[in-house]
Amino acid sequence: MTMKWLKRKNGERGAALMEVALTLPLMLLVAVGIFEFGRAYQTWQVLTNAAREGARVAVLPGTNDAAVRARVQAYLDAGIISDASGATVTITRNNTIAIGTGTATASRVVVAFPFAFIVLQPVARLVVAGSTVGSALTMTAAATMRNES
Repeated sequence: MTMKWLKRKNGERGAALMEVALTLPLMLLVAVGIFEFGRAYQTWQVLTNAAREGARVAVLPGTNDAAVRARVQAYLDAGIISDASGATVTITRNNTIAIGTGTATASRVVVAFPFAFIVLQPVARLVVAGSTVGSALTMTAAATMRNES
């Protein structure tokens, strides 16, 4: 009876190793995916707040586009966005918005930033040569505020 048990144990010797070899890459991919998308969400939040800060400066009387761009850039730098110099800022000062039954002029600030995944992009290129999956995508955030007069 003990001989059968020993043969059976020896036959399953590498099963645990195979299970780990099959599941570990999937678990790592899920963990890295969570990290990457968390980083993307944090970047989008910083862009949204930077656009809002730029709009707050743009609505003030006597401010120019350089002051708005400087405020957006300062917010992006404070938000620890890598290579924030790649961001583009578009300022439109004479938008018309509805307020109740009337209208008012408003300033709109749009911030666009090319976001690149650190790990997922190279992994996608390893799986499929020349793949554009995971390549840099342009995140865009906008804010509109009524002009002060």
